[in-house]
Amino acid sequence: MSWLRALKETARSGLTVERQRLEPAAAARGALGLALVVGLSLALFGPTVAVSSAFGAFQAAIATFQRSWRPRPTLALASGASLAVSTFLGYLTGAHQVLFLALLLAWTFLSGLAWAAGPTAGIIASSNVAIMLVTVTLPTSVATAAGHAVTIFAGGVVQAALVVLLPVRRWGAQRDALADALAAEADYARRLRHDPVAPFDPVPLMTARSAAAVTPRQARTRPPELHGARGLAERIRPVLASLADPAVGVPGAGPERARVRELLGAAAEVLDAAAHAIRHGEPVAPPPPALAALRTPDTGAILKGPSRRAALRLAALLGDVVETADPRPGASPPPDGAPPGHDARTRPTLLRLVPVVLAEVRAELRPGSPVLRHAVRVSAVTAVGYLLGTWLPFGHGYWAPMASVMVMRPDFSQTYARSVARFGGTLVGVALATAVVRSAHPGPYPSAALAVACAFGMYLLMRTGYAAAQTFVSAYVVFLLGMEGAGLTQTVRERVLLTLLGGVLAMLSYAVYPAWETPRLRGLLADWLASAGAFAAVVTARYADPAGPADPDVREALLRTRAARVAWQEAVARASHEPVRHRGLSHAAVEQAEQALAEFGRVAMLLEAHLPERGAPAVPAAAALAESLRRSTERGAKEVRERGEPHWDDLRETVAAWSAGPPDHFLLHKGAVLLLDSLEELGTALMESKRPG
Repeated sequence: MSWLRALKETARSGLTVERQRLEPAAAARGALGLALVVGLSLALFGPTVAVSSAFGAFQAAIATFQRSWRPRPTLALASGASLAVSTFLGYLTGAHQVLFLALLLAWTFLSGLAWAAGPTAGIIASSNVAIMLVTVTLPTSVATAAGHAVTIFAGGVVQAALVVLLPVRRWGAQRDALADALAAEADYARRLRHDPVAPFDPVPLMTARSAAAVTPRQARTRPPELHGARGLAERIRPVLASLADPAVGVPGAGPERARVRELLGAAAEVLDAAAHAIRHGEPVAPPPPALAALRTPDTGAILKGPSRRAALRLAALLGDVVETADPRPGASPPPDGAPPGHDARTRPTLLRLVPVVLAEVRAELRPGSPVLRHAVRVSAVTAVGYLLGTWLPFGHGYWAPMASVMVMRPDFSQTYARSVARFGGTLVGVALATAVVRSAHPGPYPSAALAVACAFGMYLLMRTGYAAAQTFVSAYVVFLLGMEGAGLTQTVRERVLLTLLGGVLAMLSYAVYPAWETPRLRGLLADWLASAGAFAAVVTARYADPAGPADPDVREALLRTRAARVAWQEAVARASHEPVRHRGLSHAAVEQAEQALAEFGRVAMLLEAHLPERGAPAVPAAAALAESLRRSTERGAKEVRERGEPHWDDLRETVAAWSAGPPDHFLLHKGAVLLLDSLEELGTALMESKRPG
């Protein structure tokens, strides 16, 4: 993709307004907390302290809107505490430009490294730097720095208290994640009716798994309908694929296929009903026709062999989903009288998370790390923006570095899209707010009311698009500083020019010191191939040594495969907007390779759906297949990384040896052939990519 086209695509992405479900109650709660903090501070301590406390409450409320599975009060307190520390240090060094610049470099570098802990930590850390740049310009002394820090933290405390006192959809994020996973499987069942080999995106299941991790305290209060349904959804997916796939034995047409379509349609309706019940905390009301279709005795007369077993297994799992998803007290008690939370995935508390985050940050301190490159870029750009803003005769030069630190992200597409959106939103927000301030000359209390109104608009629309949110953020800053009297002499032109300068610096930094995803695609494809091969090998080995469908080794291998696949998909999405050549993987090769590996994973999933129970008769030939799968995919992954031609000799020899006498398991024999075909398609895609022209 050329630079011109890349700029055009990212600009369009940044200015897009998405249709998202608004949360007016949560937005009103955040605005109420801000109003309480600003009003009390203004009445008791005056405008200067009110501005500091307002930034603390504003940032703490933003933290509660981030996509995180931790309790919202915890996020608000963590945001308030980290912002208080940032501004306190800024106050201490603000009078000495050299010291403040050194602090800015160090603090911004650390905020860049915070992205190693996830986007929530990265966004909060970046916001701390941006707000520190604004608050240190307020008239204060070192003696009052601690007082300002305390008021900032108090703003976070107020927002945390309101989250506890005025809860809005408690466990709402976890409910949505689980409901989305069930709804995705319902959509998958419908697509399988028309396309028996339709692909399935595992992201909703991975998101639900992440949401299911709770702290010990959360486990004691988690609603009963959030227990167990995710595990059932995980087990339903391979059963759906096995029921629909012709390789299992159901022809593409005839009464058997009609019965399979009827079962898939009924499964989709039951899953949708369970998703709706979990999302809204209501009793499950599956459609009676769907239940009747699942329970009809015709299944045993029409379907035979593996397809009949899959149909019976599907009906049993859907019955468990309906029972588990019922929110009524006692509707789905834990098995065997186990205490609530017995099946909870443990999430460490914030204090216990510190060594984990430090380990993740240390892992990114290596050459070529995108997070390290981002930390270097953002710290250098912020320092340059601060110096230029100070040197230019506009006054209040913090608009330039503030714009840079807020728009910069570890990847190219988000940085450029947000730069354009930031400039557009700032242009509108600053123009309107400055016009109001310079024409109406509102006093401290009217300015505070206007700032709270802008904050409400930002909270309400922050998930619909960055440009819309930035319009309100820019107006909020203008009204807030106008409440204290700062910045009244600065014009719209000066503020917009400084914001444009910050955005341009951010964009130039990525062009000068990039961290492109495109060259990493081969390595990520190799990681996916290796993990998928390991999963297929573990599954196949269980036919030779049956351990039951609940084997933890199979589960761990599946999770590693999903993580590798999602990492590949995210990198491909980011690389599609980068102005660089493919460097070994063309767009066509990327698509073909993804299809081939997805098919490989689907075949392995079919084998997983029919794993023998513990103690079942073993299939000795499966051990040879598992070993050849492991060797072939490990060697193939190494060859993909080294830009060589992958070979599947071990697997090909194993399949060829079975041509005379296949193993005593027709599904295993078919699976070996389909796995080899998928790897052959992958090799063809990679070789086509290397051919000139």
